[in-house]
Parts: sequence; structure tokens; C-alpha cells
Amino acid sequence: MLTEITSGIKISVVTEYQASYSNPNNSHYVFTYQITIENNSNYTIQLLKRHWSILDSNGEARDIEGEGVVGEQPILEPNEKYSYVSGCNFRSPIGRMKGNYTMERLVDGSNFEVKIPNFVMTVPYLLN
Repeated sequence: MLTEITSGIKISVVTEYQASYSNPNNSHYVFTYQITIENNSNYTIQLLKRHWSILDSNGEARDIEGEGVVGEQPILEPNEKYSYVSGCNFRSPIGRMKGNYTMERLVDGSNFEVKIPNFVMTVPYLLN
């Protein structure tokens, strides 16, 4: 598990290769990632937006931006956690994602960026 803490907000990431949805013969590799957001600050926050930079080992790069995550803009009170699972596909057996969330402190409406740890997704047989 990889973690990153920004302004009291802890982001943890766990990844998994999805062999049953992948087709290596056609250069199609699917991974899921579970992200847990922990609000260790003293303020109630809301996740407004996400930004991802995605790069596979063939050099193909993509940037993804959007509101919320998995169709939600969760609100977290101090000491609350929120988890979700999403996925990413690559044309190579190794890929990398990095990004950030735009959060809002509900007490004063101020926005701030929370870093998502850089993480690499690798087809397990490459690690043997």
C-alpha cells in the first residue's frame, strides 16, 4: 500500500491486475485500484475534482480530469474515511498513475489540492 498525506488528508492506494479482463495478445491490460481517503484534519472537507496523469511503458500518456470520483463528491467529517474502487487499462503490461484531488474546506469554502501517491501497476508475471 502506498500513502501520501497533504494538509492532514491521507490517501492510500492498493492496486490489482485483472487477468480475466485483460488480453495480453491484443496489448490490453486492465488494473483496478482502491483508494482510501482519510480526513485526519480538524475540518469537514468535500472532494470536488480529480486529476490523473496516466503513462504506460510504451510512452502513451493521458490526462483525465473530472468532478468527484466514481460519480460522487464525498463529504468527510474529521476522522472519517471514504474508499472507492476504479480501474485503468493500458496497452503495455506496466503503467503508472499520479494525480491530485481538489478538496474544499466547508467551514470557509477554501479549496486546496491533495496529492495522490504515484503508483505503478505491473502484470504479476513480470515480477518473477
